[in-house]
Amino acid sequence: MSLIVPRFDDSVVVRSGEAEVVGRAPTAVRLLADSSATGGALSTIQVALTEGADGARPHRHNASAELFYVLDGTAQLLSDEQVVTAERGDLVIVPPGLTHAFAAAPGENAEILVVITPGVERFEYFRHLERIAYGKVPPESLLDVQELYDTWFTSSAAWEAARATT
Repeated sequence: MSLIVPRFDDSVVVRSGEAEVVGRAPTAVRLLADSSATGGALSTIQVALTEGADGARPHRHNASAELFYVLDGTAQLLSDEQVVTAERGDLVIVPPGLTHAFAAAPGENAEILVVITPGVERFEYFRHLERIAYGKVPPESLLDVQELYDTWFTSSAAWEAARATT
């Protein structure tokens, strides 16, 4: 077992009005704390999804676990080949190496706090996703940064079947 001892000198305080938001409805991501702010302990974002919107397609992280806490609404989360419907107050934690994805449940809104630990510098990843959404760079450009962000794209028949109803 390894123990991660983060190194940062001060508490991290992120005021709601100061957090950068990338994207817009149906998918908006509030960038809260990147790995560099927490001495590598964690990275965290808040995702707002409207009307069944996708949050992240199936992928895995080889070196980090990912925690999903539903702040409001109803979400669908993939963990391996299991699709879980999670509601306000529910928590799902996916270990390193396991394929996962998340979205608002069909016809529902969801607000999710996402924490990755140990942290990975990922704010630029979300900015990259925004550039894709606005047509500034092609979607294939994500393949070039999989290793940099420890985000490896996969597929999931269970996820595709669950999302086919949206």
